[in-house]
Amino acid sequence: MTEKLLLTGNEAVALGAWEAGLVFASAYPGTPSTEILENLAGYGGVYSEWAPNEKVAVEAAAGASMAGVRSLATMKHVGLNVAADPLFTFSYTGVTGGCVIVVADDPGMHSSQNEQDNRHYARAAKLLMLEPSDSQEAKEFTKLAFELSERFDTPVLLRLTTRICHSKGIVTRGERGEVAPLPYAKNIEKFVMTPANARVRRVDMAGREKGELHYANREAAASGVHTVIRAAGGESGKIGVVSAGVAYQYARDVFGDTASYLKLGVTYPMPLELIREFAADVDTLYVIEELDPYMETQIRAAGIACTGKSVIPEIGELNSDIVRRAVFGTEPETVKPSIASVPRPPSLCAGCPHRGFFYGLSKRKDVIITGDIGCYTLGSAPPLSAIDSCLCMGGSVSMGHGAAKAVALTGSGEKVVAVIGDSTFFHSGVTSLMNVAYNGSNVVTVIMDNRITAMTGQQQNPGTGSTLMGGEAPLVDIPALVVSLGIKQENIHIINPLMLGEVNAALDAAFAANEPAVIITRWPCVLKSYSAADTAEFGAARSVCVIDQEKCTRCRLCTKTGCPAIVSSDAVEILGASCTGCTVCMQVCAFGAITLEGR
Repeated sequence: MTEKLLLTGNEAVALGAWEAGLVFASAYPGTPSTEILENLAGYGGVYSEWAPNEKVAVEAAAGASMAGVRSLATMKHVGLNVAADPLFTFSYTGVTGGCVIVVADDPGMHSSQNEQDNRHYARAAKLLMLEPSDSQEAKEFTKLAFELSERFDTPVLLRLTTRICHSKGIVTRGERGEVAPLPYAKNIEKFVMTPANARVRRVDMAGREKGELHYANREAAASGVHTVIRAAGGESGKIGVVSAGVAYQYARDVFGDTASYLKLGVTYPMPLELIREFAADVDTLYVIEELDPYMETQIRAAGIACTGKSVIPEIGELNSDIVRRAVFGTEPETVKPSIASVPRPPSLCAGCPHRGFFYGLSKRKDVIITGDIGCYTLGSAPPLSAIDSCLCMGGSVSMGHGAAKAVALTGSGEKVVAVIGDSTFFHSGVTSLMNVAYNGSNVVTVIMDNRITAMTGQQQNPGTGSTLMGGEAPLVDIPALVVSLGIKQENIHIINPLMLGEVNAALDAAFAANEPAVIITRWPCVLKSYSAADTAEFGAARSVCVIDQEKCTRCRLCTKTGCPAIVSSDAVEILGASCTGCTVCMQVCAFGAITLEGR
């Protein structure tokens, strides 16, 4: 009996990779792609690991491929920016064992600092690219990607989007196809990209592209990777739609059976010959795609008339309502709620170790605070408002360095503080801090060590002592690493960020140093499941803060910590179910109205 499963796109990719005989997988966690590796770690026959960053993940996958096994690297869209250096040259060298690189775009920026369309990477790096439109295709296209990788001697991009990653669909489970590893053969001309070798490989790429284009136009259509769906009655329709990925689902919902569809599975190279044939059978051709006019631009350049971004929004995530409104100017009938929902912006969790530090930092005047990617980015929100920038992973320390140099050159007098999480520091902050030490900027770097990769869901990293697959691992000694980068031992301060006295003392000392200084805030994420070592070092919280209403003066200073466990109306109260007993509010209270009690 065929087994049917209800899977997200991410789960389906993991299953497809396993069925395809995958041996090696590497990734850095990033929403919306994280769950692919988390699921792969549970499959037998596959080695899965968290890499310090996406560049390392792609390089490791390239090495595994060169050694003869099928390999995979996954990341969110901005991760491909980090991995672009090896990606472009990997396209030159090609593969031995098939290699698939999964990139998950985030239209609408649900959990990202920008909105970019990574389909352009396929054109720029000249890589085959597949785009599934549901979970079943996510599985099947993953398997196909490995086959195409080996057939055309190229890494293959599998492009997902948030809705494909996280929506569920019925998937047919298959068996694992064991693929014998290919014996390693030394091949300097293929894998050593000196200019002389690279020039030859560049010419070879042109021939590869011709073969890929023939496949996209002919074989992909014949095998069902591209799908033509005719309007009701099986005749050529007045309206035709070219689409791919989740945008096809929106188009199908809006146009229904009144239109014909060309659903593309391979979107680089674009099957322009197939599109031209399809367009000849319709009166009006719509191109429905999310974000940039990637397909539309190429279709128009081929002389095929179409309608796309002149009506379909170019910014933000699409949905059926947006497409319907853009094309037909109509809205679906819906029930209008009589009560509006209350906005609930994200905030640092009750008991978050970052809160105490940000509270202390927010009281400092004339300070420039450069921030980074992680939970602590929420420190920019009121009432803390303790971050002034957020650019990219690892960018806080480099930006802080530049800002500190500018302050020194202009004499404006501000102190500069750069904040970065432990996982982000391992990702791309180490080289930035090395630059601070080497070039001697008067910046205070704060490494917020909450013992886990928290924002993406509690993944392991080089500072947690364990691997993705549950094995023990050495812990990076952050203070020792910082010293090795050139920071003086006397300028390194390790504190409990929930103790405001320690926070203020460390800031005073770091500001007084007038040379590179580092503060390491060390306390576990409040959502982390404590290991035995965590409990031994940090203890186990079993307390809750309580307000004595007779002592409370309603000054509401405790609410300035931004803790979601503190609510204020006529009186100020602490929600016992949310409070973790971190005591930051108790330390802030000037009237002794808050006490710590056992749960």
